[in-house]
This record gives sequence, structure tokens and C-alpha cells, in this order.
Amino acid sequence: MSLPNLAPIPELYVSHESAQKLKVEAGELVSWDLTPRQICDLELLMNGGFNPLKGFLSEADYDGVVENMRLADGSLWPMPITLDVSEKFADGIAPGQDIALRDQEGVILAILSVTDKWVPNKAREAEKVFGADDLAHPAVNYLHNVAGPVYLGGPITGIQQPVHYDFKARRDTPNELRAYFRKLGWRKIVAFQTRNPLHRAHQELTFRAAKEAEANLLIHPVVGMTKPGDVDHFTRVRCYEAVLDKYPQSTTTMSLLNLAMRMAGPREAVWHGLIRANHGVTHFIVGRDHAGPGKNSQGVDFYGPYDAQELFKQYEDEIGVTMVDFKHMVYVQEKASYFPANEVPEGCTVLDISGTELRRRLREGLEIPEWFSFPEVVTELRRTSPPRAKQGFTVFFTGLSGSGKSTIANALMVKLMEMGGRPVTLLDGDVVRKHLSSELGFSKEHRDINIKRIGYVASEITKNGGIAICAPIAPYTSTRRAVREMIEAYGAFVEVHVATPIEECEKRDRKGLYKLAREGKIKEFTGISDPYEAPANPELAVNTVDVDVDHCAHQVILKLEAMGLIKA
Repeated sequence: MSLPNLAPIPELYVSHESAQKLKVEAGELVSWDLTPRQICDLELLMNGGFNPLKGFLSEADYDGVVENMRLADGSLWPMPITLDVSEKFADGIAPGQDIALRDQEGVILAILSVTDKWVPNKAREAEKVFGADDLAHPAVNYLHNVAGPVYLGGPITGIQQPVHYDFKARRDTPNELRAYFRKLGWRKIVAFQTRNPLHRAHQELTFRAAKEAEANLLIHPVVGMTKPGDVDHFTRVRCYEAVLDKYPQSTTTMSLLNLAMRMAGPREAVWHGLIRANHGVTHFIVGRDHAGPGKNSQGVDFYGPYDAQELFKQYEDEIGVTMVDFKHMVYVQEKASYFPANEVPEGCTVLDISGTELRRRLREGLEIPEWFSFPEVVTELRRTSPPRAKQGFTVFFTGLSGSGKSTIANALMVKLMEMGGRPVTLLDGDVVRKHLSSELGFSKEHRDINIKRIGYVASEITKNGGIAICAPIAPYTSTRRAVREMIEAYGAFVEVHVATPIEECEKRDRKGLYKLAREGKIKEFTGISDPYEAPANPELAVNTVDVDVDHCAHQVILKLEAMGLIKA
């Protein structure tokens, strides 16, 4: 009996011979170097993971997807897959033109035949796709502050897949997975989507789901881009491999999905279902608040706990995959086993550890009980997340010129060096300008480049267990957020707003800069002719009016102690 979920699906790759020929011809084409997110999207376009898409969306398809989750031909598709580019690049491109798409090393991956070029309404896209134009949503922030302002659309000619040097044996295209299921004679397959390490509750949940659906189990974690601050995929895959031994080998397999998540909640659940259908799966576990990004600017969850399950159910027939709803599993002490939360016997003690509590225990080096997670998983997590007092971190001072940032930063550096234990590096705004950014001016674009360079160096120091102290003006919220995300991938980011009023800064004006700015002799001067966007929620705010430097530096030390970054 032929099963449609196991038959091969179309890919966008040309033959090896054609690819060799196109590589040579592409030398003459204009090239676009893809961003990490675009590489993830392109890989799933080319290997059929995004079937029925034949390339990056045209304007008509984009409009349909944004407005009502449908392509122009009526097919269900909830997520805009667009090639965003800079204005400068777009100016040189016209519909009817071919462009070479290359990875960050310049290796050609595909050719895009441009059919459409347009400037999207990003506020509308945010509202319709993510439910709100709110920068607290990581994908909305990406849309406004990272993605290019112009979209290009058109079909793709796939030349070769992106190279992955890690976990090669665990990476499968949709057709490779379908062939594997055919070979093993698996008819029904339930997929489990995850971007977090697996603990005992997840194992119980997946066991039950497979049993309920009378299906085999595919653990299908995302290793592309997830939410900023998530555990890195190298650590997660080592954790998954440790847990895989706990499953019966003949009924369970694991494959890695190189997907760039958007954290779009209900729409994302439908999207994940369509992607899994392309991978030959028949059932899919949809969780509570599936792919939710957490809280919005008002401190309320972006999506309701069951919104994703409800939307998936609505489109289940079209997706072609049966939903298995995620049961919240809790540990029942008296029974020494896991139960769905709504099936706990009366009078029993329920034990549960939230993600926040787990991170706290890791941060403080506290015990993580065996009923909660497997010792092998805890060992892996501790290797990557040692207690905070042993991790690198960054203290990022921001404030107006003359507010006292550099002076406090120097005092803090001396105090931390006196304590010892970790190397301390000061990245002062003026010093960085001299050595790292001497060619940059003071336009918004150049200021952003300068701050991102500081952030990059600080993230490398943090990653390697050191302490970075940064003291630039850093006037723009979006740039500070980008730096925070860069650093929080490796350790803590402590933003200190030196909130000295501008009147006091002008009084101090040692370098005479404010006077020159008032006279119009310095253009784009922060606080005078250029805005300073004060941080809304810094880890610490200090005001240096009538307060000595030692006291301010001591406040920072107390904050670092309270956060567990240095020992009291």
C-alpha cells in the first residue's frame, strides 16, 4: 500500500551537472550574502521542507499570507518567507534579474530569479502575523530593527545545500526521513517539536503521545534560530542524545530541523505542522503556548495557553497532520511517577520545577532532583551553565557625555581586579573610538556600528569567562537591545544607566563639547541635536549629582553580588 506521507516530495535542487554549470555562470551575477535566518529559510525551501513554496514569496503571495494565511493560489501557508535586503542593494535590482544567493563565506547556494520587489508595511505584518506591533516580541524586534527594508520575491534554483559541520548524521532532509520511515515500515509517526533540553516530564509526555496515537516517535528539535537567550543547540543536542538511550530504539528516532523560529504562537503551530507533514509525519504534538515568546510590553503573555491548539485544530485537515495535544505532566510524590496535571489522584503531593526555577538552580549551583531530569542532562547543562559566580559577564554603562560613566567604570574595574578570580577588560567609548572605530563618524549608522563592535568584543570576553566593562554613550534603545542579545547568549548583561541630568553634564563639560554643540559647531551631539533614549528597565540606575564615584561603583558591586555574579 502506497502511503502519501512516505512518497518523495519535490525539491528545488537542479542536477549535479547543472549545478556545476550554474556555479560558473553565477560568477557574473550580482550576489547577496544571506543572513543566518535567510540561510535557514533557503535550506528548507530547497529541500522541500517549505513545500509548496517554490521560492521567496511574491508580493501577492506575501499579502495573502499576512492577511489570511493563504498563498495567492489559496494554499494554506501562515508565515511570510521573504528575502529582506538593504535599500542600497535593492536599488540595483529589477524584476527579471537573477541574483546569486551566497552564504557568509561567499559559497553559492542558489539563484533567485527576481519577480517582485516591494517595500512592505512592517507594522501591518507585525500586527497580523504576530498579533501585535510590540518590540517585546523577538520577531517584531527583528522585523523592525534587523531585517532589511525591501523585500525581493521569486522562484529559487537550488545549487547546493548549506554546509553543516556539526551532528551531520542527525540532519535529514524531508525525503531522507520519508525514505527512512519507508525502510522501517513506519506507517504512523508522531513528531515532538522542541527548542529546550528534554527532561523526564517530556519523556513521559512523548511516550504517552506515541502510545495514544499508536505511532512511532520522531524527536524533531529545532537547531536553527530560536528565541534569544535559549540554551545553544550544541548543548541541547548533547542532552537529546543522552536521553535517546531511555527510549526503545526500534520505535524512536531523532532528526535535527534547521528552522529559524519566529515564536509566532498559533500561526507558528500551523507552520510547524505543515513543515512536519513535508517530513512524512502523520501526528504532531502541539504544546500549551506552543512557540510563544513570553510576555508583551504590558507583562501579559502574547498568546493564550490554548490559542495554538485551537488554530491547529481548525486547519488540521488541510495541514494533513493529526494534532496530539500536549499534556502538562507533573510528578506525583506518593506514586513516584508522572501524571497529566488533570489526572492527579486526590490528596497527592504534586512536584514541579518551572523553567525559571531550573535556570535559578543552575545559576546558583543548587541540586536538581533526579525525579525532574536525567543526571546525564544535568551534567551537560552544568558544563555549559556553571554557577553565575564562575561565568563571564558584561557591565554596560550608558548615559550622556559627562555623566560620569568612564569614571565609575574605571573605579569598578579596579574594585573587581582587587577581588581577583576573572580577567577584567574595560572597553571605554573614547578608547574604542581610537583603536577599533577610528574611521567612523557620529551619524546614527556609525554610532550603531561602533556600539555593535563594542558588544561583539564584550560577548567574546563574556563567552571566555572574563568580565567586560563597557562605557559608551549608546543612545539608542534598539542598539542596546542588539548588544544585550549578543552577550546574553554567553552570560549576564548588566545595564547601568548613569542617569545624570543634562544640566549637570553641561556644568561639568570638561572637553567643552556641549558649548560647541550649543553653538552648532558639533552636529548630531547626543542630548542637544540628537536624542538620547533612556533605558526603560536597566538593571541599575545611578545618579552622580552630589554623590562620590566610590559610592556609585559600590552600588554596582552590590548589584553584581545580588545577581550572584560575584561572591558577597
